[in-house]
Amino acid sequence: MFLPKYPENPSPPSAYVHTPTEAAPVRRPAPQISISTGAVVALLVGGVVLTALLAAVAVSAISVAVAAVVLRSMLRDQRQR
Repeated sequence: MFLPKYPENPSPPSAYVHTPTEAAPVRRPAPQISISTGAVVALLVGGVVLTALLAAVAVSAISVAVAAVVLRSMLRDQRQR
C-alpha cells in the first residue's frame, strides 16, 4: 500500500548506452503487514482501560494524601488542648 510504484521497463537516456555484463539484482517487494480491525479495536480499548485505571489510582492517591493531612491536622489540634 505504501510502497513506491516503479516503472515496468525504464528506458535509459538516448546518450547513454549500457551493455549489461551481468544480471541486475532482482528487487523483492517488502512483505505487507496486515493488521485486522479487531486487533486495532482491542488495542484502543486496552489503552482506554489502562488510562482509566491510572487515573483512578492517581485520584485515590490524592484523596488518601488529603485525608492524611486532615487527620494529622485534627490530631495536632487535640494534642495542643
